[in-house]
Amino acid sequence: MTYVLIPGAGGSGDYWRLLVDELRRRGREAVAVDLPAADEHAALPEYADTVRAAVDGHRDVTLVAQSLGAFTAPLVADHPAVRLLVLVNPMIPAPGETAGDWWAATGHAPARAAYAAAQGRDPDADVDLAVDFFHDVPQEVTARLLAAGGPSESPAVFTRPNPLRRWPDVPTRVVSGRDDRFFPLEFQRRLARERLGVEPDELPGGHLLALSRPVLLADRLEAYRREV
Repeated sequence: MTYVLIPGAGGSGDYWRLLVDELRRRGREAVAVDLPAADEHAALPEYADTVRAAVDGHRDVTLVAQSLGAFTAPLVADHPAVRLLVLVNPMIPAPGETAGDWWAATGHAPARAAYAAAQGRDPDADVDLAVDFFHDVPQEVTARLLAAGGPSESPAVFTRPNPLRRWPDVPTRVVSGRDDRFFPLEFQRRLARERLGVEPDELPGGHLLALSRPVLLADRLEAYRREV
């Protein structure tokens, strides 16, 4: 049994390092995929090809996708080795929807602003890595990730057509961080209900659960595996 892990924006498999370590301690095989985010011509088909190559040669695969990775995951879920799809704090796409169109189509900006206001933060503030993403990540982990840097996302991922025509016929679960400031919990709940007909499972933590709560996330993934 293997976990294949798809990163979010930036495309670096290093995002999953702590979760990979935790899964391997449990005797599981885990493969963290590096996406071709530095290639300005790479779009979702190229991302999907990269993930599909990582799945090849494995059996009984759980595909796990973080945030923007949810646009790539359903394009690979028809691989015969994939048994389960898990989306973590995801950008859940509608068929044919581009990642660039997703933000307005889902009402992300007002949802994020409303949540910030409810917390007493400035609802009009620009997105800030420290405030919106790393607020609950240990300082040493944050320092390592920020020092490593990484490529910015290929613009083609947001603008080129999304080849998804329907959601794959694979069991799908959604994990949502209860304290996610970028994709607030109520926003995620609505999106999961409307687009997948499922209720998210909540974990304490923000947008980067694999960095802030790797043990809890591994527990949740293992529980899913026992269910299917």
